[in-house]
Amino acid sequence: MSIDPVTLSVIQSVLQQVCDEMDLSFSRAAFSPVIAEANDRSDGIYSALDGSLIAQGGQGLPVFVGTMQYSTRVLIEMIAAGTAAAPSPGDIYIVNDPYLGGTHLMDVRFAMPFYRDGEIFCWLSNTGHWPDTGGAVPGGFSASATSVEQEGLRLPPVRLFKQGTLDPEIYGIICSNIRVAEQRIGDVKAQASALLVGENRLTRLLDRYGDDVVREAIDELRSRAAEQMRACIRTIPEGTYRSIAYIDSDGVVNEPLEIHLRVDARGDELHFDFEGSSPPCAGPMNSVLATTLSAVYLAVRHIFPDVPLSAGAFEPLKIRTPEGTFLKAEYPRPVSGCAAEVSQRVAEAVFAALVQAIPDRVTAAPAGSSGNFALGGEDPDRGRGFVMYQISGGGYGGNADHDGLANGCSTIGISKAPPIEIMEQQFPVLYHCYALRESSGGAGEHRGGFGLDYELELLRGHATASFVMDHGRYGPQGVLGGADGMVNAVTVWQDGVASTPEHLSKAQGIPLKPGDRVRVGTPGGGGYGNPFVRKPSSVAEDVRLGRYTSDEALELFGVVLGDDGIVLSAETERYRTNRSDAKTMEDAGPHAR
Repeated sequence: MSIDPVTLSVIQSVLQQVCDEMDLSFSRAAFSPVIAEANDRSDGIYSALDGSLIAQGGQGLPVFVGTMQYSTRVLIEMIAAGTAAAPSPGDIYIVNDPYLGGTHLMDVRFAMPFYRDGEIFCWLSNTGHWPDTGGAVPGGFSASATSVEQEGLRLPPVRLFKQGTLDPEIYGIICSNIRVAEQRIGDVKAQASALLVGENRLTRLLDRYGDDVVREAIDELRSRAAEQMRACIRTIPEGTYRSIAYIDSDGVVNEPLEIHLRVDARGDELHFDFEGSSPPCAGPMNSVLATTLSAVYLAVRHIFPDVPLSAGAFEPLKIRTPEGTFLKAEYPRPVSGCAAEVSQRVAEAVFAALVQAIPDRVTAAPAGSSGNFALGGEDPDRGRGFVMYQISGGGYGGNADHDGLANGCSTIGISKAPPIEIMEQQFPVLYHCYALRESSGGAGEHRGGFGLDYELELLRGHATASFVMDHGRYGPQGVLGGADGMVNAVTVWQDGVASTPEHLSKAQGIPLKPGDRVRVGTPGGGGYGNPFVRKPSSVAEDVRLGRYTSDEALELFGVVLGDDGIVLSAETERYRTNRSDAKTMEDAGPHAR
């Protein structure tokens, strides 16, 4: 290596900073709360040769690590083949086609060639979740869609901006096919402006160090990331590790889908095989290949977070293409649940397999659902339509060191629920409840974190509600004898009558009128380790804080509390001794068995 370590470190930091600034610019300029407040977006820099990842913002969704790399590669290949228009300086492509390296239709990608001396040096790309792209239901989460056309407008790579100018004809086509189209211009300009911020900052870097030095640094950083990941993999005992993860249903057929995973640790490589997983499904819980690959990448990133983020980090991860399964969707399979839900079940399967090999580094299953809730209708006070989209946090799984985090972001990202004050300002709703879902964490030596409990009411006008969630049938997996977390729970009140969706966590087009309410309880994380070896003092503290009742302390953890909340040590020891290991495992839930 001819580049000195100090220069290499500075260039690495600047590349990261360029992406971080694009992320911040995008969020601060966007109009939609799902981007501006929930940060459901990501920005990155990609190779001009093959679209491979050079750098991605630290505040972007991890699930986009693989998908944006994949979609940029497809765009480069289509340009070379003449099936996409050749670029010029100032051009920005738009694409949301799931089968071309995407996720679901609501994740809209922009890609801009970055030129130096008349040649493309790299690509700048970002993804933002648009609150609506048309389709059968507001928000795009059609729980019973049977083809992608029912989910919204599908765009191949086309130049939305040509030499820096927005193409009014293409923009008009988009607006004619989506709801509340007049609000999209703010998000479009924010998304494009973020790429221009990246162009400006990257130009400064190249002007300072020179193109050749930066190219050498990029190559070296990729090589080092690959070697660091290989070094991490070498700490995993060689062997074969298997797991199964379940999806409640596909939204159409009310039966679980299964993800079967085999992980082979061989030297400095990990091999992933999904053979035996369920075939392509009728409903929207199919996953496109790019999302499945990205889910494996992000799961390994959770386990080894210190490996720098670049394409090199994924070179030692060998994933067999899951042909013939719902994890490799092809046109016209519906896919609205792939990024937010299926990807998290894939990550859960990776965790459940590798916790057997390296239990000190892997957690029990997190909530693993983005809690996609869309509400769309008419607001008579404002004289216009609206589309409200909300994501929700949930409990993280316990681990070898401590309890799981309560109300954490989803496995696939850093997106958070928008503040309820913002939601009540923008939409005709009132939140009656927004709190932790106490006792939802799975019992364990280190218990799972708690999910979220919220309830909202439609105040005026009319609306339809749709859900694409998961973990309503089985809670997040506990490990090493820990109990599963509590399942997702959805309740809808219409005219004062409560009901639960047939598919538990999935439904679409539920009509609501003023006074009708929706309540959602998100899953808690899985427990880690035998609950009966949890410190009695920790159980007592949970009871004191209202996280569990005294009865739950006895049933779940075998801890006997006096009327004053003090642990009765002798009775606790006697109770725990009388409970056999088999009984403890029986209480741990279906995944532990």
